[in-house]
Amino acid sequence: MSPAKNGALPGKVALITGGSSGIGLATAKLFVAEGAHVFITGRRQPELDAAQQALGPNSTAIRGDVSKLSDLDEVIRVIQKAQGRLDIVFANAGLGQVFPLGEISESHFDTTFAVNVKGVLFTVQKALPLMANGSTIILNGSNRGDQGVRRVERVRRDEGGRALVRPDVVDGPA
Repeated sequence: MSPAKNGALPGKVALITGGSSGIGLATAKLFVAEGAHVFITGRRQPELDAAQQALGPNSTAIRGDVSKLSDLDEVIRVIQKAQGRLDIVFANAGLGQVFPLGEISESHFDTTFAVNVKGVLFTVQKALPLMANGSTIILNGSNRGDQGVRRVERVRRDEGGRALVRPDVVDGPA
C-alpha cells in the first residue's frame, strides 16, 4: 500500500494501538493511503507481521501490550528514535469479556481494566511528550457493546509547554 502524496495526512506520524486486526488495521490502512507513516501495536507477532506486510513500507509494527507500562515505554522509544514526533494517537486496543453476573472473577475484572482503562490512559500520557499543538488523540471504544462512540481530542500546550488535552469533537454514535 503506497501513501497518497495529496492525501489528507501527508507526512503525518500516527500511532494505532491494537492495529494488527479489525478497526485498528482498517484505520491503519486508511491512514497510510492518506499519506501518514503509521506505527501499529499488538500483542501477537504473527498478526503484526501480516499487518505490516499489508500496510507496506510506511508502517512500523511494534509488539506490545498496552496494559504493560514497559511495553508502552518501548513503543514510545521506537517512535521517538524513528520519527521524533507523533501527530495522531488512535487509542484502539481493547477487549471485551462477557460473563454472567456472579461468574466474573477478579482476574477478569483486572484484565479488562488493565487494557481498556489503564492502557488507554497511559498510551495517551506517554505519547504526549511527542505531540505538538494541534495533534490529535482519538479514543476508540464502545460503551454499548454494539455501537461505538467516537471522541476526538486535541493537544494544546500552555505557556510552560505543558500538554493540555481538551475535547474537540464528540461525534456521537459511530
